[in-house]
Amino acid sequence: MARVAEQVSATSGMLTVRWRDGGVSEFPSLWLRDNVREDRDPHSGQRLVDIADLPTQPRIHAARRENGSVRIEWEGEARPADFDLEWLAAQAAGGAAQRPELEPRLWLEGARLDARRDFAWLDLAILQADARARLDWLTRLTQDGLAFLRGVPCRESAILATVASIGRVAETNYGQLFDVRSVAQPENLAYSDLGLGLHTDNPYREPVPGFQALHALVTAPEGGENLFADGWALAAYLRDSAPDAFRLLSTTAVPFHYRSSDADLYAQRPLIQLSCHGEVTAVHYNNRSVAPLQLKAAEAAAFYAAYRRFAALLREPRFQLRIKLSDGDLVVFDNQRTLHGRTAFTSARHARHLQGCYLTRDSVYSGTAVLRRRLESGT
Repeated sequence: MARVAEQVSATSGMLTVRWRDGGVSEFPSLWLRDNVREDRDPHSGQRLVDIADLPTQPRIHAARRENGSVRIEWEGEARPADFDLEWLAAQAAGGAAQRPELEPRLWLEGARLDARRDFAWLDLAILQADARARLDWLTRLTQDGLAFLRGVPCRESAILATVASIGRVAETNYGQLFDVRSVAQPENLAYSDLGLGLHTDNPYREPVPGFQALHALVTAPEGGENLFADGWALAAYLRDSAPDAFRLLSTTAVPFHYRSSDADLYAQRPLIQLSCHGEVTAVHYNNRSVAPLQLKAAEAAAFYAAYRRFAALLREPRFQLRIKLSDGDLVVFDNQRTLHGRTAFTSARHARHLQGCYLTRDSVYSGTAVLRRRLESGT
């Protein structure tokens, strides 16, 4: 529901809008002058001026409402500026932060959930044919960090055609896709029969892969269950239950290293990554690829205690969502949020073959936003 302006007033340095719902929003004159519509290219929306081109202290001479807008006249400038009140309301509410795909829904106790009931599932044919259904599925993917497809053909490389409707594939040293099945002397333990604890992939890359897709071609009747956990929810739980541990894990750089016959990848990042506002934006946890920590001797005990505490949370069954994928199922998850793992299996008795690929984070979010914009505009 659109917010309705009740009253508009201004001083030389501030525009104040009182809304009918009782709220009050203030817009500094310098911020308004920086967002004059005529100072942007009408086609691309990109800025035509730099901050250094603007007056250092623009002063409002007068402000009045005109047909759903506010007209500002500036002291010493001949050109007025119009600001749409709906646009001002959106900026006061956080602007782009109001996009549904940027509103995560945390799920802490995964064991209480049913993957086939509580997360988005869609037939591949519907994903490709129904734009509205695809938008709903993509929105759930970005909000929950996890979503599933059914009916993907059980043939090699089918994953690439499937994810074209979701995001852009990020090619790595594995190529566009990789095979998850047991091989002799694997360079990565994912290519073994071993169970894998909860982890995120490739924290040693720049950038870290944004999303991961896994397509079940052949599933083992015994073992090989997929495990998932919401890393952002676990980080929030740690922040509440052990704030000192959270602080250490979000401020200490951890080195990650991967080395194979054709790659040597290294990066440092905290296990819990925060935004400028202190919000959790990523979890990077992969015990298989942690390089020797570079800590001062006096800091080691405290960091290792925090590290162990977080690792113990990942082992708690109540935080783990379990699902046995069927042949033709495909799962997509946020690799900077949703930790994944699996139970062990015996390939000598039952073959197990999944194919996977990585998707760039921006392409998934951008594609979701563009699809919503087109549906809303009817194009």
